[in-house]
Amino acid sequence: MKHRIVVLGAGYAGAYVAGTLARRLSPADTEITVVNAEPEFVQRLRLHQLAAGQEIEAPKLADVFAGTGIRLRLARVTAVDPERQVVALAGAGAGAGADADADADADGGGELGYDTLLYALGSRVADHGVPGVAEHALHVTSRPEALRLRERLDSLGGRGEGGSVLVVGDGLTGIETATEIAESRPGLSVALIARGELGAPLSAGARSHLRQACDRLGITVLEHTSVEAVEATRVLCADGTALASDATVWTAGFAVNPIAAAAGLEVTDDGRIVVDRTMRSLSHPNVYAAGDSVYTIGDNGRPLPMSCASAGFTGMQAMKAIVGSLTGSKAANVKLSYPGNHISLGRRDGILQMVDGEAQAKPKCVGGRKAARIKAGILKLSLWTTSHPTFGLPQRKRRLAAAPDGAAARVAA
Repeated sequence: MKHRIVVLGAGYAGAYVAGTLARRLSPADTEITVVNAEPEFVQRLRLHQLAAGQEIEAPKLADVFAGTGIRLRLARVTAVDPERQVVALAGAGAGAGADADADADADGGGELGYDTLLYALGSRVADHGVPGVAEHALHVTSRPEALRLRERLDSLGGRGEGGSVLVVGDGLTGIETATEIAESRPGLSVALIARGELGAPLSAGARSHLRQACDRLGITVLEHTSVEAVEATRVLCADGTALASDATVWTAGFAVNPIAAAAGLEVTDDGRIVVDRTMRSLSHPNVYAAGDSVYTIGDNGRPLPMSCASAGFTGMQAMKAIVGSLTGSKAANVKLSYPGNHISLGRRDGILQMVDGEAQAKPKCVGGRKAARIKAGILKLSLWTTSHPTFGLPQRKRRLAAAPDGAAARVAA
């Protein structure tokens, strides 16, 4: 029987790993299935642009995986049972269509068995228990939610005299969302709430550049402000202040799906899967994790942050480990590092802030149009790499055979 590899999630990590596994493993001996709730590949790094009103490319996953032999299941993952080695799915997907690969499957319900599982379900918005966030706030952690925010902004008048937009959270997502909306929709009044100093993790030069960008775009910055509740038309702050808001955008952090914890996998307090250096679950060795769902220590001794860069490194490491496990070859270690922050400030401005070995901002940074061009190049490369997963070297003729004890053994091509 073929070795069944199931990949949960087709974001930056999942789509890359699935496509690369299809290139490196023989289809005669392996079967790869990707489960994703949406039919398109979502450029999550650009969802703030989509929300602001720009058109962002969203390749069909059926087209991405066409000709690879990968089976695409459009469904929601509702549970993982690592003892039975099955994944529970719900919701019939739509969108595979006539252009889908012959192995695509739009019927999402039922159970799916696996021999090796890659868990790459990513993250979602974290409300931190603040009342009203789920009911009244908008966010940009998924394509449907970004489009919902876009509709709200359209209803406010957009480029003409409109209403007020309040962005809560001054992390990278908050900064990029506030500046993108302010630039694309100058008729709206945009404010950004920061719990501490604006851009605190950045170097002095980068913080200065960020403040100048906010001033240029007319963004009101409210520092050292904590939000205690979100209502339909206002936000309540810890100091008793009530801020009027026609559209509240919540960008105050990310949380992972509780599915891994409910499955009994070893996880951190925030639900991320604890793995070894190869991205293999410490509690269940036939489960690997990559992207925002994984908790791993980088080469600097610090946990890797949730980011596209981390998704790339952890995905590559998981891929190499799975290939090594199934072919009997030694899996090389991928460098696990976090080089820095690439922040867009609208379409014509940005900041490149590199960090040192201790993850602290280096004194120098790059700002302005040059930084914006570099960020745009990074986004294009990320999209191309993910949407062309089998480009490159011909498929390696490594094969799997069932050993007497049922383990995978290497067979020379």
